[in-house]
Amino acid sequence: MNNQPPKKDRLRNIVIGQKIEPVKLERAKEMRRQMTPAEKILWEHLRANRLHGLHFRRQQIIDGFIVDFYCHAASLVIEIDGKIHEQQIEYDIERDKILSARSLRLLRFKNEEITEKIDQVLMRIYQTCCEKT
Repeated sequence: MNNQPPKKDRLRNIVIGQKIEPVKLERAKEMRRQMTPAEKILWEHLRANRLHGLHFRRQQIIDGFIVDFYCHAASLVIEIDGKIHEQQIEYDIERDKILSARSLRLLRFKNEEITEKIDQVLMRIYQTCCEKT
């Protein structure tokens, strides 16, 4: 007997209708295996619907970009910015515009916010998820 939910239910948290290059898919898998310390901390709080039952995915591919965390139900992308982001400000601005055009909301946190103020970060994420889009 098949105990899996119907296919359409299994896909409800994935951004559909986009082509994903195999190399990009492999890169996302690699990034899941090699998360930064800040990503690991946040993931421990978000995984398995631990934040008030909200479902998050990590290293989700959206419009060719690999976002750190994604909550489909709240149309929310969460990015954790390390030192590299200081050198790619223009890229991040353009990327954010493209994701926003898809009606996604974005939250950005610095590594230090995750490591030093995780409770405040989680509260902000939850509050943003509860806001109407």
